[in-house]
Amino acid sequence: MRKVLLATFLGSAAALAVGSASANDELNKMSQNPKDWVMPTGDYANSRYSKLNQINAQNVGKLQVAWTFSTGVLRGHEGGPLVIGNMMYVHTPFPNKVYAIDLSQENKIVWKYEPKQDPNVIPVMCCDTVNRGLAFGDGKIFLHQADTTLVALDAKTGEVAWTAKNGDPGKGETGTSAPMVIKDKVLIGISGGEFGVQAHMSAYDIKTGKLAWRGFSEGPDDQILVDDKTTALGKPIGKDSSLKTWQGDQWKIGGGATWGWISYDPELNLVYYGSGNPSTWNPKQRPGDNKWSMTIWARNPDTGVAKWVYQMTPHDEWDYDGVNEMILSDQSINGQARKLLTHFDRNGLGYTLDRTTGELLVAEKYDPKVNWTSGVDMDKNSATYGRPKVLDAASTDKAGEDHNVKGICPAALGTKDEQPAAYSPDTQLFYVPTNHVCMDYEPFKVSYTAGQPYVGATLSMYPPQGDTNMGNFIAWDGKTGKIVWSNKEQFSVWSGALATGGGVVFYGTLEGYLKAVDAKTGKELYKFKTPSGIIGNVTTYENGGKQYVAVLSGVGGWAGIGLAAGLTDPTAGLGAVGGYAALSNYTALGGTLTVFSLPTN
Repeated sequence: MRKVLLATFLGSAAALAVGSASANDELNKMSQNPKDWVMPTGDYANSRYSKLNQINAQNVGKLQVAWTFSTGVLRGHEGGPLVIGNMMYVHTPFPNKVYAIDLSQENKIVWKYEPKQDPNVIPVMCCDTVNRGLAFGDGKIFLHQADTTLVALDAKTGEVAWTAKNGDPGKGETGTSAPMVIKDKVLIGISGGEFGVQAHMSAYDIKTGKLAWRGFSEGPDDQILVDDKTTALGKPIGKDSSLKTWQGDQWKIGGGATWGWISYDPELNLVYYGSGNPSTWNPKQRPGDNKWSMTIWARNPDTGVAKWVYQMTPHDEWDYDGVNEMILSDQSINGQARKLLTHFDRNGLGYTLDRTTGELLVAEKYDPKVNWTSGVDMDKNSATYGRPKVLDAASTDKAGEDHNVKGICPAALGTKDEQPAAYSPDTQLFYVPTNHVCMDYEPFKVSYTAGQPYVGATLSMYPPQGDTNMGNFIAWDGKTGKIVWSNKEQFSVWSGALATGGGVVFYGTLEGYLKAVDAKTGKELYKFKTPSGIIGNVTTYENGGKQYVAVLSGVGGWAGIGLAAGLTDPTAGLGAVGGYAALSNYTALGGTLTVFSLPTN
């Protein structure tokens, strides 16, 4: 009888596995159709590359506006629309409206979802009321609201299928990130690193909204979901790997927020994402490496258990969040074929790792002005292998509380924030929107109160000494860790990049320009001024046999918080207001989707 029951159980498990795999295969297949844009990242690899080539380096200069759509909301518009067949799904910042637009019926609004949220969540949102996008799967559109509610909407009608509460705004937890559908689950992170939350990555059942697993960034092993097989740089992390690096119970308010992008390798069945800064920003108050904040995580999406981790900035002293995207590519390094993961960290280092094992292959500065470190110890026999070498002149910890450390590069918003890079398999180059900004940083003692800011530092920001530009758009060789070409921009490049089969790379600027450049040389081929500053991600799709390029404009985010929230104190917005004060001379608030195409004739 036991054998019969066991066989029945195994048969059911196999059927469930096949069902999950089929759902996963379907979405993966859909993402490979360049006519659509079915994931917030474009594809599971987070490449933001499209094979579409109707718009190419020869004709992109002829682009013109095909149509526009007002979202009816101001403040920062991050992310971009989804396109599935004839339907486009557009999202907004708080209050997080969702529009379903029929592209085959003169862009008719088919349905609109407008949640009723408590506006008291707004002041708890660190750096503007942004939302990074929607996800699709199982006939549903998934939205992570500012108040942390994960909502599943019927893609055809907009009816609410289910909701799940992912956090508590009363503790400073908010929702800004885009969900990711993987197999039979919806994965979503949490914001709140500036409020001392214990952050996590969570997976919900795609049909019911029931919590399947939750992996915290710091804490006991059973909470961070690690086991005796979990490794860091090839070695087991061991028992209590996180607890040993925090003083007392500080891990309970340790931060490590997970509001960045999620990648997935179906062959390895591993999910990749980054955890952010430890709380507080005053490093003196939290001695130790503060694991596993500032970490690249590789987890099994079925169980949540981590296969490997890599901490980029142990004992962070500068708010160098590690949440930026993990881009997956298959390339050869030194003649050996590798399954790679490339990550452009806030700390100014571009990392390339073997995504199967977590082996560190490349760690180089992607802005020459980075000066808090002389580089990463790449000697595998060294006791400090994989750690950055911190320079005393930039150490806010060594300087101590109430001491203003000046001239640290990059600033807290990093050499790149969440604005995602793109990868082209045609050139094997990464196209990276960057910040070219330094800072003064003065830590001070701060007490924790649930739901109140837990920052403990005063900042000011400005371009590196001798420079006037605050941004660059670069092409990067991830195999060698070298900049191939670099274009200066007056302000930080805060939009996501798009690479295409037409040999063109698109990005937006904070002044509001959509730009197109040659993928090989960086030569500017086209630019158009949209109604507001662009912090959204450029997407492309095909409809009715015609290729379109779309981007949300609406200035805001951390760089544009002064404009978005009407702030004037130079140190407000965690130091960004003063650094970007001149932005108001070039753009104003807005909320518009602008769609481009080539002329019909």
